[in-house]
Amino acid sequence: MTTATTAAAPAVDATRCPLCGESNRCAMELERETGQAQPPCWCMQVDFSNAPLTNLPEALRGLACICARCAAGTPPPQD
Repeated sequence: MTTATTAAAPAVDATRCPLCGESNRCAMELERETGQAQPPCWCMQVDFSNAPLTNLPEALRGLACICARCAAGTPPPQD
Protein backbone atom coordinates (compact mmCIF):
# COMPACT_ATOMS: atom_id res chain seq x y z
CA MET A 1 0.00 0.00 0.00
CA THR A 2 1.34 3.45 -0.91
CA THR A 3 0.41 6.72 0.66
CA ALA A 4 0.46 9.95 -1.29
CA THR A 5 1.95 12.93 0.49
CA THR A 6 0.94 16.42 -0.49
CA ALA A 7 2.74 19.55 0.55
CA ALA A 8 0.70 21.78 2.80
CA ALA A 9 0.02 25.28 1.50
CA PRO A 10 2.07 27.90 3.33
CA ALA A 11 0.28 29.87 6.03
CA VAL A 12 -0.60 33.22 4.49
CA ASP A 13 -2.05 36.32 6.15
CA ALA A 14 -4.53 37.53 3.50
CA THR A 15 -4.32 41.08 4.90
CA ARG A 16 -0.57 41.31 4.12
CA CYS A 17 1.25 41.69 0.82
CA PRO A 18 3.04 38.41 0.05
CA LEU A 19 5.90 40.36 -1.60
CA CYS A 20 6.81 42.86 1.13
CA GLY A 21 4.69 41.92 4.17
CA GLU A 22 3.00 45.31 4.48
CA SER A 23 -0.77 45.71 4.81
CA ASN A 24 -2.44 45.29 1.42
CA ARG A 25 -5.58 47.20 2.51
CA CYS A 26 -7.74 44.78 0.53
CA ALA A 27 -11.37 45.87 0.88
CA MET A 28 -12.63 42.50 -0.33
CA GLU A 29 -10.70 40.64 2.39
CA LEU A 30 -11.86 43.15 5.02
CA GLU A 31 -15.47 42.60 3.95
CA ARG A 32 -15.02 38.83 4.07
CA GLU A 33 -13.54 38.99 7.58
CA THR A 34 -15.95 41.53 9.10
CA GLY A 35 -19.16 41.02 7.14
CA GLN A 36 -19.27 44.81 6.70
CA ALA A 37 -19.86 46.13 3.18
CA GLN A 38 -16.82 47.98 1.81
CA PRO A 39 -16.37 50.37 -1.09
CA PRO A 40 -14.69 48.93 -4.18
CA CYS A 41 -11.10 47.88 -3.48
CA TRP A 42 -8.24 50.10 -4.66
CA CYS A 43 -6.99 47.21 -6.78
CA MET A 44 -9.99 47.38 -9.08
CA GLN A 45 -8.64 50.62 -10.63
CA VAL A 46 -4.88 49.98 -10.69
CA ASP A 47 -2.54 49.07 -13.52
CA PHE A 48 -0.54 46.01 -12.42
CA SER A 49 1.78 45.99 -15.44
CA ASN A 50 4.77 47.17 -13.34
CA ALA A 51 4.12 44.74 -10.48
CA PRO A 52 6.97 42.26 -9.93
CA LEU A 53 4.60 39.29 -9.90
CA THR A 54 7.32 36.95 -11.13
CA ASN A 55 9.01 37.48 -7.74
CA LEU A 56 6.03 35.86 -6.04
CA PRO A 57 6.62 32.15 -5.43
CA GLU A 58 4.12 29.92 -7.22
CA ALA A 59 2.92 28.48 -3.87
CA LEU A 60 1.86 31.97 -2.69
CA ARG A 61 -0.04 33.05 -5.79
CA GLY A 62 -3.77 33.61 -5.42
CA LEU A 63 -3.69 33.52 -1.62
CA ALA A 64 -3.33 37.23 -0.77
CA CYS A 65 -3.39 40.54 -2.61
CA ILE A 66 -0.21 42.51 -3.13
CA CYS A 67 -0.07 46.08 -1.76
CA ALA A 68 -0.41 49.26 -3.83
CA ARG A 69 3.33 50.00 -3.63
CA CYS A 70 4.26 46.57 -4.98
CA ALA A 71 1.51 46.80 -7.61
CA ALA A 72 3.13 50.01 -8.86
CA GLY A 73 6.53 48.30 -8.97
CA THR A 74 8.00 50.65 -6.36
CA PRO A 75 10.68 48.98 -4.24
CA PRO A 76 10.20 48.92 -0.47
CA PRO A 77 12.09 51.56 1.51
CA GLN A 78 15.59 50.57 2.61
CA ASP A 79 16.26 50.50 6.34
